[in-house]
Amino acid sequence: MKALILCFMVFIPALLFSQVMNPHDERGYKCTVVIIDGDTLPVVYYGKVDVTGNKSFRNSADARQWQRLVYNVKIAYPYAKLAGIKFAEYSKKLETISSEREKKLMMKKAEDELQAQFGAELKDLTFTQGKILLKLVDRQTANCPYDIVVEFRGRFVAFFWQGIGKLFGYDLKSKYDPLHEDADIERIVIMIENGSI
Repeated sequence: MKALILCFMVFIPALLFSQVMNPHDERGYKCTVVIIDGDTLPVVYYGKVDVTGNKSFRNSADARQWQRLVYNVKIAYPYAKLAGIKFAEYSKKLETISSEREKKLMMKKAEDELQAQFGAELKDLTFTQGKILLKLVDRQTANCPYDIVVEFRGRFVAFFWQGIGKLFGYDLKSKYDPLHEDADIERIVIMIENGSI
C-alpha cells in the first residue's frame, strides 16, 4: 500500500507539469515590420482586391437593363473562358507543328470537333449574347476574334466571317475596353469570379 501511495505521489505531479502551455507558441502570423517615428507597424501585402458596391439605377428601366446584361454575361462567360483555354491549347499545338499542311489539317479537325461539341449551343445564343461573347473572347485571349481566325484559319476565312458578321451587326475586330465601353461587362465578370452573383 505504501508503494502505491509513493507511486501516486511521484507520477501525479509529473502529469500535472505536462499540461503547462508551450512558452513558444507558434500560432500567429509572421510578417515584416516597418518602424515609423518609433512605432513598429506590421506590413502585410495582399493581392489585387476588386471592390464593387451595389449599383444604383435612375429608374426601373435601367435596373431591368442591368439585370438583362447580367443574365446575358452569365450565359456567354463560360463559353469565353472555355475559348481562352482552347486558344492556349491550340496555340501550343501549332507551335510544335512545322508543316503548313499539317497545321491546316489540325485546325480543320479542331474546328470540326468544336462544332460538334458546341455548335448547337452557340446557335441558341441571342444576338446580344453573341456580341458579349465576342467581347469576352477578346478579354480571355487578349486577341480579338478576327485575329484568332486569321491565326488559325487564314486571312481569307477571317475576311469571309468578318463580312458575314458585318451583315448581322457583329464586328470581329472590335476590342474589349474594360475601362469605358465595356465597364459594365467587366464589373459583372468580376462579380461572377468573386462569386457575388
